[in-house]
Amino acid sequence: MGNVTGSVAAKFAFFPPDPPTYDVYRDEDGRLVFSGITADKNVDVHQLETKGGNKIVATLWRHPFARFTFLYSHGNAADLGQMYDLFIELRAQLRVNIMSYDYSGYGASTGKPSELNTYYDIEAVYNCLKSEYGIKQEDLVLYGQSVGSGPTLHLASKLHKLRGVVLHSAILSGLRVLYPVKMTFWFDIFKNIDKIRFVKCPVFVIHGTNDDIVDWSHGKQLWELSKEKYDPLWIKGGGHCNLETFPEYIKYMRKFINAMEKLSLTTQSNKQLPQNPSITESRHNKCLIFGKR
Repeated sequence: MGNVTGSVAAKFAFFPPDPPTYDVYRDEDGRLVFSGITADKNVDVHQLETKGGNKIVATLWRHPFARFTFLYSHGNAADLGQMYDLFIELRAQLRVNIMSYDYSGYGASTGKPSELNTYYDIEAVYNCLKSEYGIKQEDLVLYGQSVGSGPTLHLASKLHKLRGVVLHSAILSGLRVLYPVKMTFWFDIFKNIDKIRFVKCPVFVIHGTNDDIVDWSHGKQLWELSKEKYDPLWIKGGGHCNLETFPEYIKYMRKFINAMEKLSLTTQSNKQLPQNPSITESRHNKCLIFGKR
């Protein structure tokens, strides 16, 4: 029973587009290039090796005056080729860098998708941000959409100085999407309901009230379990893959980023104070145009 149920949950979790919607190749200068992207010099393309031995594709969409960097983990039926219009909009609208990646077995990333591989994947991307760009936890916001909430909360539960976390149409666990179970079984995947308790930064939850893939109750309970609650956004009438098309989405994302910036400034001011010497998804994401649906 356990193995069967775990297999069903895994099948729900991973729907890589087949065939992939893009390719990665090297130009005449030896630089990695992402097919379909032209004339944007503020995009860096990486192939990163993970602990699992896979090579995954990651793209950094750089903003010259970025306030923060997003590490974006996308949903279960998309790859980077379907997401870059969204990243261009988020970069411009929020004035942030966007680092995203394809899980093992998605897009041009090698290997097979699995829960463990997604954890290895996001760890490799985070290590790249640290080593290649000098990004600190304090300047990093983790963003997890749908199944992407799994690797997001895996990493967030281990990093205790993050600026913030955004959970977009997030799941309590893989099995709970399929069955209304009241306890966590060992064969379940993406046990976000347990990991959210270890996240120490502000958590912003976004969920649609008409989500027929991941019920709104998942987002509500994750928000209730968060230690550092940021005001949630419940999008009335929103589904699983169309929340970006509602005007509230970008409005409240800006509000969240502004709040995180003020928090950062407050923290810096506190550091300057004198110290006492005696005394830390539909299956396809096509909804990429803000404010239209």
